[in-house]
Amino acid sequence: MAAAETVKTTVEQFTTASNQAFKDGVEKSLAALAEANTHSKKNLEAVVASVTAATKGAEALGAQTFAYGKKAAEDQVAAAKSLAAAKSVQEAVELQTAWAKSALEAYIAQVSKASEIVSASIKDSVKPLNERVSAAVEKFQAAR
Repeated sequence: MAAAETVKTTVEQFTTASNQAFKDGVEKSLAALAEANTHSKKNLEAVVASVTAATKGAEALGAQTFAYGKKAAEDQVAAAKSLAAAKSVQEAVELQTAWAKSALEAYIAQVSKASEIVSASIKDSVKPLNERVSAAVEKFQAAR
């Protein structure tokens, strides 16, 4: 009878230990799954933020380019009217030269503004992705 009691106790201990190990394994798996879901959600949010920033940058660039095009066309019409009203060839050449100079300066200013918009847009759109990469690197380093 003592042998049977010992076997029974051993089986109960083994069963309890197995059940606890299984429960611990399931809990760890569920925790890892929840963490992976959170990580995936944050990655998706970073992509959305990146695309939103890029879209805003493209909209700003489009608006700036449209405004420049409109003003350039208006300036060309005004220059053509002034040129048509010139009383001499010398005056026409001076008007043409002044217009060409101002048009070149306006173009250079536009290119500078566009470069600033593109640079800021790239910076803003890459920032959320860089933050996620940094978080992933920190997590992997902490896991080692």
